[in-house]
Amino acid sequence: MSERDVVVRTANVVKQYGEGEAAVRALNGVTCEIYAGEYLSIMGPSGSGKSTLFNMIGGLDKPNEGSVFVNSVDIAQLTPRELAFLRCHTIGYIFQTFNLIQVRTALENVTLPMLFAGVQPEEAEEKGAALLATVGLGHRLHHRPTELSGGQQQRVAIARALANTPAIILADEPTGNLDLKTGQEIIDLLRSLNTERGVTIISATHDHKMLDVSDRIFHIRDGQLADVETRGEADAEAPLAHGPSASMP
Repeated sequence: MSERDVVVRTANVVKQYGEGEAAVRALNGVTCEIYAGEYLSIMGPSGSGKSTLFNMIGGLDKPNEGSVFVNSVDIAQLTPRELAFLRCHTIGYIFQTFNLIQVRTALENVTLPMLFAGVQPEEAEEKGAALLATVGLGHRLHHRPTELSGGQQQRVAIARALANTPAIILADEPTGNLDLKTGQEIIDLLRSLNTERGVTIISATHDHKMLDVSDRIFHIRDGQLADVETRGEADAEAPLAHGPSASMP
């Protein structure tokens, strides 16, 4: 991975909610670069601006000031149709609450983004089945979310995020609703997809187990990028900062 290959860049991003005395600046001039093929974790306490930055990068919200570039394109300047195309083909989303369609099977949940993108049904089913096999659910193709465990539902969500071969996967607290063991399995799965497929993983998380797999960690505090840490630095500080059991699954 070259530092020249920047897939996401933010420039002085400001996001404010409300007006006047009630106004809250969730982001206050954030500038950063995210490199193609890296595993990045965005960490910070509740209310720090972590989720707001995540939403800006994913085109789910627009800044009041500044710019967000994905593959050198200022996404705030895109039309709704262009933004929908970007989300469909460039970015895959994984949410803490899975966001699966309850009345659809695992296979149908995974194939739906491909059908929206114009892929033929037979091709979509074949690719969807292969993706579910990749995440260890080749035997659960026709099960609905209510028939799956939380970890299995998150695996379906990961397969769905990969449906249109995105360059970037945004994972919002992907282990937040899972037990420790299952959460570790999901972290390991995301890391393997990152290394084997070269997908850029950007995760907003409170989970310190993410430190073990992240190439870099963005620490957000009070709406600003307070610190950027590499994996080696995180490993060196982990025993002191997080306690001796922090990296245990």
